[in-house]
Amino acid sequence: MRTEKSTRGSGEAARRPADVPAPAGPLTRLPGLRPVERFCHAVGLLLILSGLAHLLVFAVDGGPWYGPVSWRKPVTFGLSFGATLIAVTWVTSYLRVGPRLRTVLLAVFAADCVVEVGGITLQAWRRVPSHLDMETPFDTVVSMTLAVGGGVLVVLLTVFAVASFRHRPAGPAEMALAVRSGFAILLVALASGAAMIARGVVLTRTGHQEAAYHSTAPLKPLHGVSLHAVLVLPALAWLLSRTSWSEPTRLRLVAAATGCYVLAVIAAGVWAVLTY
Repeated sequence: MRTEKSTRGSGEAARRPADVPAPAGPLTRLPGLRPVERFCHAVGLLLILSGLAHLLVFAVDGGPWYGPVSWRKPVTFGLSFGATLIAVTWVTSYLRVGPRLRTVLLAVFAADCVVEVGGITLQAWRRVPSHLDMETPFDTVVSMTLAVGGGVLVVLLTVFAVASFRHRPAGPAEMALAVRSGFAILLVALASGAAMIARGVVLTRTGHQEAAYHSTAPLKPLHGVSLHAVLVLPALAWLLSRTSWSEPTRLRLVAAATGCYVLAVIAAGVWAVLTY
């Protein structure tokens, strides 16, 4: 079992359930990680590298940055899915989830991330839209695979979010607040993503293909902003735990950061409503 390296380890251990291993920091060396964590970190890094590689492709090949057919999609999805996979792998080490269940959930999550980014990247190279494209049988299969994969992501991340609220996450008070807030805001990202897919599929099925491509635009800022709270807030809490500030001070800072993040999400939501 891994040991907590923080100077506050004894206090955190007192608050951590006996059946939950001590969570590692985001910079923990790979040899100290569980096999599934090493696997998820490696996959996440490969997805990030894929996104960066396609940024170079865009720089060389050019073309539009926005629109349903663009190099933007493999770039942003590779970076976003890679960062999210690494973040969720780390943050779930603070949750009271059985090791076997967590291993299965993380393995499925990593595989789903590869499927999502792989399908999007494939369609970018084919110069066709990745989502909501049902022009040919093959495109329909890709689009529906991405839609089903999105549903799997919703289920997996919701399970982790529920676990964060059923039992107090391990670590100091500011980390527990950051983990719970990150997952709560992540649910907004899942809901907005599901709404984009559902609305687009309905428009596509009713013969409004072009309208389906443009229908997701208002919700994209809300989806993007809320998606990464599960990384930003726990990372802030982890950094603060390495300072000499008292726990009440650290807790107030994380609470303030959470409030600012919520305001950003609300602003993005208002913009989505006004532009729909």
